[in-house]
Amino acid sequence: MATNQTTRGRNQDRAKVAGGQDHEVKYESGKTGASKAEVRSTVRSVGNSRKAVEDKLGKK
Repeated sequence: MATNQTTRGRNQDRAKVAGGQDHEVKYESGKTGASKAEVRSTVRSVGNSRKAVEDKLGKK
């Protein structure tokens, strides 16, 4: 029996930044105007919450 797919996992993933995944760091870097190193450093210091990372880096 097939199960219905939900978007629950996707929404949870979008709320976080994976600092070890280059494509996510590159995306945040382009979005905020910060360098990749700054994004990785920010993820280490404030955690992986996308909102906290964007607040710290200052969105464009």
